[in-house]
Amino acid sequence: MKKYFAVLASVLCLAGGSAAAHHSFSVFNMQTEINVTGTVKEVQWTNPHIWVWVDVSDAEGNVVTWGLEGMSPNYLARRGWERTTLKAGDEITVSLRPLNSGEPGGMFVQTTTPDGTVLGMGGAQRNSAD
Repeated sequence: MKKYFAVLASVLCLAGGSAAAHHSFSVFNMQTEINVTGTVKEVQWTNPHIWVWVDVSDAEGNVVTWGLEGMSPNYLARRGWERTTLKAGDEITVSLRPLNSGEPGGMFVQTTTPDGTVLGMGGAQRNSAD
């Protein structure tokens, strides 16, 4: 019986370690929040996290595609998001935690849509028409 509990405890410890590793934010600069404005190119409403691809013009006028990682579809759906909340062609301003590597991407924090609605990873926060 002791051997059974030892094996069970080992399995639980290993499973907990892999779950914690999945939620690492080490690739993002968590001390910095920046804003980018652009056009939604694509939304990947997939598990384990959604991805929003935004075309942003750089200082020279070149279009650079930013990849933004968000929360899970299930998490967002419970907070009022739908698969069609952001669509290709939408002009948005996004607040994000940038990648430490300096590449164009980061962790999606919130966005402001053209109608003034602020959508965070926690759900709709306000609407300018209210």
